[in-house]
This record gives sequence, structure tokens and C-alpha cells, in this order.
Amino acid sequence: MKKDVVKLVTFRLGADIFAANVHSVERVLRFAAPASVPDVPQWIEGVLPYRDTVIPIVDMRRRVGLAATEITAETRILVLGAADGLVGAIVDAVREVAVVPAESVAPPPPLFRGLSEQFVRGIARLADQVVVVLDVDRVLTSADRIEFERAIESLEPAVGA
Repeated sequence: MKKDVVKLVTFRLGADIFAANVHSVERVLRFAAPASVPDVPQWIEGVLPYRDTVIPIVDMRRRVGLAATEITAETRILVLGAADGLVGAIVDAVREVAVVPAESVAPPPPLFRGLSEQFVRGIARLADQVVVVLDVDRVLTSADRIEFERAIESLEPAVGA
């Protein structure tokens, strides 16, 4: 019976509700300003120490094409376990862990605001709302991670000096 359900961590970006599979979310952190990194895409806010490493922090509003907004007391960083490693995602607020029937998660429509091929794993109906389920592995692609790591490596000589 439990195999027929999907657990989703739901979060808000603007007026829209998004979700990630609960198994992809390692932790929810209170917002802490990341250290900036030069020469990375505008939607990468910087880096944040996490456990014994440093992880890239992505502004999810910018990543999905929404306008930037003020940081509030509800702003959180989701630590996501992607195929290429951990990544932090700044979201406006974390709502809940929702349990939905697996059959209620449908593939995204072909023209879903241009996001479907990049970030959207599916669309779920949660109560009276439509929830966009993100593909966590696409938040920071391999190419993005290579660009990010090059930017970090370029900082290391300056840090050691």
C-alpha cells in the first residue's frame, strides 16, 4: 500500500507551489547569506559551508525565471541530494511534506512555461492546488557544476595568498 504513494516536500516560490521528492531533500536550513563567487550564472548565489564541504547555493526564483524578492523570516535553503552532489536551493518558504497517490503525479504538459524539459519532473494535484514537481538533478546540471567548480578553483590561489 505504501508503494502507491509519493512523499513530496512542498515549498513556495512567489505565488506558486513547487515540490521535490522527500528522498532528494537532505535537510531544510534557515536562510544564511552565502559567500558570493564571481563569474558564475546570476542564479547561483554563492557557496555555503555544509558539514565537511562547501555547496553551491541556487536562487530557485531566478532559476525558474521569477523575479528576485526580499529575504524574509520564512526563507529557507533546501539541501538537495542531486546525482552530481549536494546543492542548496533558496526558496521563499517550506510548506509541508505531502503524501500523494503515485498516479496523481502526471508528466508535465509539453509547453509548461518552457520549464518542462529543464526542471519539471511532473505535475501533482494536492488538495485544490497544482504542484510543480522539480527534477532535482536538473537544478544544477553537470555543465553548471563544472562552471561553478572552475570559478571556485580560480579563487583558491587568492585564498591561499
